[in-house]
Amino acid sequence: MGRKALIDHEELRRLAGQGLSNAELAAHFGVSESGVLQAKRAAGLSKPMLDHSRAIPWKLERAHGQSGPATNLRNLSSIAQGRAIPVEKRNTALRWADRLVAAGLDIDYDPETGFTEVPASPEGSLVGRLSAEARAALDT
Repeated sequence: MGRKALIDHEELRRLAGQGLSNAELAAHFGVSESGVLQAKRAAGLSKPMLDHSRAIPWKLERAHGQSGPATNLRNLSSIAQGRAIPVEKRNTALRWADRLVAAGLDIDYDPETGFTEVPASPEGSLVGRLSAEARAALDT
């Protein structure tokens, strides 16, 4: 088992603030880039990880992870969680969601066939909920 390297959080803040890359920080502190990332998290210098599990409640096959629907769902989730994304991606995701909602459709997933558009449930749709949450976050 390896030893735990000590990285001074104040020095890390100072050097990261000067714009040093993770590779440069790793060389400075004598640790791996992964060690720098861990230290940044511990020092509160990294953005919190987003949780897309509500937007993508399925275990996706690798081949489907970068598909249009998966990307749009992640982008809507990112917006809803307050993360800024490029305006083109934001607009694409919102237009996609608007089209589905206006047509009374939702999205479903099957590991063998991928994503399909299905009639929305009377209780509401995943895409409709995500779209509403994203728009509410944009309005704040």
